[in-house]
Amino acid sequence: MAEKKIKVWSPIAFSDRWLHADTSFFDELAASWYEKRKEFKEGSKDYNDFLDRLKRQHAIETGVIENLYDVSEGITQTFIKEGFVESFVGHDDTNIPPSKLIAFLRSHFEAMDFVFDLIKNNRPLTKSFILELYQLILKHQDYSDAIDSLGRPVKIKVLKGKFKDQPNNPKREDGTIFLYCPPVHVDAETERLLAIYHKLETQNVHPVIIASWFHHAFTQIHPFQDGNGRMARLLASLILIKHRLFPLNVLRSEKPEYIRALEKADSGDPNDLVRFFSKVQRRQIESALNIQTRPETLREVAEMFKERVEASITRRKAERGNLIEKNRRVLTEYIYSIIGSIQKKLFEIIPKDKAYITATSSNESNYYYYTRQIVQYANEHDYFFNKNLDRRWYRLSFHVAEEKRYDIVISIHHFGYSDSVVALGAFIQFVDKTHEDNRIEHTIPLNMKPYTLSLEQELSESSKKNIESYLNDVVKIGLSIISNEIS
Repeated sequence: MAEKKIKVWSPIAFSDRWLHADTSFFDELAASWYEKRKEFKEGSKDYNDFLDRLKRQHAIETGVIENLYDVSEGITQTFIKEGFVESFVGHDDTNIPPSKLIAFLRSHFEAMDFVFDLIKNNRPLTKSFILELYQLILKHQDYSDAIDSLGRPVKIKVLKGKFKDQPNNPKREDGTIFLYCPPVHVDAETERLLAIYHKLETQNVHPVIIASWFHHAFTQIHPFQDGNGRMARLLASLILIKHRLFPLNVLRSEKPEYIRALEKADSGDPNDLVRFFSKVQRRQIESALNIQTRPETLREVAEMFKERVEASITRRKAERGNLIEKNRRVLTEYIYSIIGSIQKKLFEIIPKDKAYITATSSNESNYYYYTRQIVQYANEHDYFFNKNLDRRWYRLSFHVAEEKRYDIVISIHHFGYSDSVVALGAFIQFVDKTHEDNRIEHTIPLNMKPYTLSLEQELSESSKKNIESYLNDVVKIGLSIISNEIS
């Protein structure tokens, strides 16, 4: 097999291409998250429990991504919820001894705690901190796998708390060799990385862009003999957490997308990597928006009730309430315009005598239609739907017979425990009025995740494109399901 060498590293720099990368998946929820964040007081048990679950998830997934170990999906969810307990591990749950797995996971968790402590104590990110952190994640790892000059697998003793002293250019199965920073330049390149990072912070560059750039630059240097991916995700997490965001938890199912985005950034296009980081933050923000703050004493409950009542009265008179309502109106009008545009495109392909297609939207008298279906949809996708807040629905009806039709229903309703976050969700409703005394209706799921948006900010052009893409996917998948139903 012929060898192909790809030079990944070049002297670390920050280009304007990063500044123009798309952060819309994050921005669409950021304002509502920062508003929600105010509810979580220092030491809040609900929020701290949520963060601990994220830390445990990070500890598990970061090792799986690096092939350090395998962990079954079942025990992964148990560990995230209950903690790292060796007796939970069954025979087929991992490919390494359970005691070794637990040791790895606990050292990763401690490393994440170390990151949180640095931020809490307002310590600067320095080279010495990076070396300390590296020593911590290798606490229970003494060797790394490598290939010698003859292509034979060998074990190499790891350098704990030190930069690499030998080249570490991994070779893929297809013979491709990736050339990272030579050991002689690692110290200087790390100093350059940190200097640029601190400058970006003072310039108030978007935190997701800073974290994405830092992660990518760190992987180009590849400063350690082993564990560079784990370190890159930890350091990117540090930057995000500093900005009141969440750890970079790359799930094993996301690994192909993650690797492709990194390799695209290697070639000078960082957009996919920034979008990936934005999507990971979005996933975690959606989870955080569903945290219900639960006071522990009657006094705390009463005080919270008083604050909420006062806030709700004030909010109706405040500019924020007006802004949210204005943004809601703009969003609903835009969605209806997109549905109208989709209907027009369908008419160009499907003759009206084959399937009469109608577009309908809710009004003040029928807004509550489909409540049961929305509750079911929210339960399926594990979020809280507040029925007491404003909602709308839109419907594309496909009349396949005189008294039979399929409705693709698109709902916009509130998501989680925030008054400014809405979700777009969709399902199919089959209606059969063949028998006058026995109307038949049933719901068919589309299996599409909700698309969430904050009403704290105006609808951007990037968000419009994201919404249009989502709605087109809804109709495409929905029409495919309907076609199979009537075949």
